[in-house]
Amino acid sequence: MDDALFVPDGEAWLPTDMSRGPWSPNALHGGPVAALVARAVEQCDDPDAGAPAASMSVVRLTVELLRPVPLAPLDVQAHVSRPGRKVQIVDVRVRSEGRDLAWARAVRIRQLDPSDPAALAIDRHRTEHQASALPDPTLGVPGPAILDTYRAFHNGGAELRFITGGFDEPGPCTVWTRLVVPVVAGEEPSPVQRAAASADFGNGVSAVLPFDRWRFVNPDLTVVLERPPVGEWIALHATTDLGAAGIAVARSVLWDAGGPCGTATQTLLVEPR
Repeated sequence: MDDALFVPDGEAWLPTDMSRGPWSPNALHGGPVAALVARAVEQCDDPDAGAPAASMSVVRLTVELLRPVPLAPLDVQAHVSRPGRKVQIVDVRVRSEGRDLAWARAVRIRQLDPSDPAALAIDRHRTEHQASALPDPTLGVPGPAILDTYRAFHNGGAELRFITGGFDEPGPCTVWTRLVVPVVAGEEPSPVQRAAASADFGNGVSAVLPFDRWRFVNPDLTVVLERPPVGEWIALHATTDLGAAGIAVARSVLWDAGGPCGTATQTLLVEPR
């Protein structure tokens, strides 16, 4: 049960302990949920859509977390709600025992063939303006044990290497993350799945209030990718801004070994424990 975030359970997916979150041992971390949704989006193909899923690139994924997702079999259903040859919209529902737990919507855009002269010109321009890379993950510091009261995604399913900041240091943070186990047993996680799983760490690593006295729960996550990430490691440069009483927003710039590759945004419910 510790070899993946989810294992098959008939036509459903059963979360393992590695998918649990920091707020309750009985509820999932948002990252594994987002990664499972991303998988459903990538595999959703519609013969009437005008273009197969494999020819499309996921550029935006928004997950609405309607209620805590339990360690129970999850039914994940995806369909192309806006077909098209160049742009598509895919909607996803995550349910358990007849209740909706999460809704998601993804935008997919057709990529140019890599050999197309226009694609080559875009790649040359991007390379010329590419940002310098972050320090290597091996130079990062492992996260502290302040959240290690039970096995979960943040301390078992993923590895975190902090370049600046940390769980025990309030404020902005830069951290490398990688999946330690696959999203689904027996499958290699895709770049989009890796990005979705990592992006939900933003509010936790950049918290401006102490964990032992405050909760900052995100009811949503929006990931925007300008290109598919490369490699196992995804970095977040994350900040959290407090707004009106009880409200905050966490914003992250996503990096890989080649530089920035996207962004993530989370709205936050902030309340005392």
